[in-house]
Amino acid sequence: MRTGLTIAGSDPCAGAGVQADLKTFAAFGLYGACAITAVTVQSTRGVESVAPLPADLVTAQIEAVAGDLTIASTKIGMLATAAIVEAVAAAIEELDLPLVVVDPVLISTNGERMLDAEGVDALRNLLLPLARVVTPNVPEAEAITGIRITSPDTRRAAARRMHDMGARAVIITGGHEPQNPEPQNPEPQNPEPRTRTPNSEPRTPNPVVDLLFDGRAFHESRVARVDSRHTHGTGCTFASAVAASLALGRDLPDAARRAQEYVAGAIAHAPGLGHGRGPLDHFWAGIMKT
Repeated sequence: MRTGLTIAGSDPCAGAGVQADLKTFAAFGLYGACAITAVTVQSTRGVESVAPLPADLVTAQIEAVAGDLTIASTKIGMLATAAIVEAVAAAIEELDLPLVVVDPVLISTNGERMLDAEGVDALRNLLLPLARVVTPNVPEAEAITGIRITSPDTRRAAARRMHDMGARAVIITGGHEPQNPEPQNPEPQNPEPRTRTPNSEPRTPNPVVDLLFDGRAFHESRVARVDSRHTHGTGCTFASAVAASLALGRDLPDAARRAQEYVAGAIAHAPGLGHGRGPLDHFWAGIMKT
C-alpha cells in the first residue's frame, strides 16, 4: 500500500483539513499520514479561531513520518504563518518529498484569514517552486497572482503567472464561479484536427470547469454543477484526490479529471450534517478503482 502525506491544519468537524485529506487518501486506497500545522476552532458554520503550531514542531512531525514511511505523494494545505511555510518548504527540499500538491488555503469561507500576509509571500517565493501542481480556486488564484479573473483569458493568464512563479503545473478549480462561460478558443492540446462536428458533444448547463496548465498546454475538464450547500472541504478534498492519483501513477490530466469527478460525487452524496456548509461523503464510491 502506498502512503500519502498531508501537511495541513486540523478541522474538529472533520469536513476539511487533515481529516478530509486522510479520508480522501483512504478512499483512493492509500495509507494516509499527516503533520498538523494548526489547530482550528470551526464547524460547518465557519472558522472561529486558529492556533498555529510552532514551526519546529511541524518540522519534527514531517521528519518523524518521512524517516519511517516511504512517501508516495505530498499534499500541502493550511500553513497559517510564514514561519510554517518556510519550515515546510525546507523539509520538502531536505527530505526530497515527492509529488507535492499545494492547496493554497488563504481565507476561510466566512472570511477568517488562514495564512498571514508574510505567509502568502513565502508561499509564492518558496513553496510554489517546489510544487508539482498548485490547485487554487478562483479567489485564491486572484490573491496569489494579483490578476482579476473575469474571463477564460484572465484565468489562463493567472495560471501562466503561477507557472512563472515556479509551479510545474497549475489547476484553477471552477467551483467558486456561479456561472462558467464557454471556452473562447482554448489552446489546443495537440495540432491534430478534431474529427467530431461542433454539435456532436453534449453541453452541460452551468458546468464546473477546471483549468489545468501543464506548462505547455491548457486542458479543461467539466462536470455538472451540484446544487448543494454541503461543500465544506471541497478544496482540501480535490487537492488530496489529485495527490492520491499521482501517487498511484496516474498522469496529471487524468488525476485532475478523476479528482473533479470524485468531488462532484462526494457533494452529491453528502450526508446532510451540520447547520452550515456540511461535509462531503468521502466514501460515496467505496474505494476508488484505479
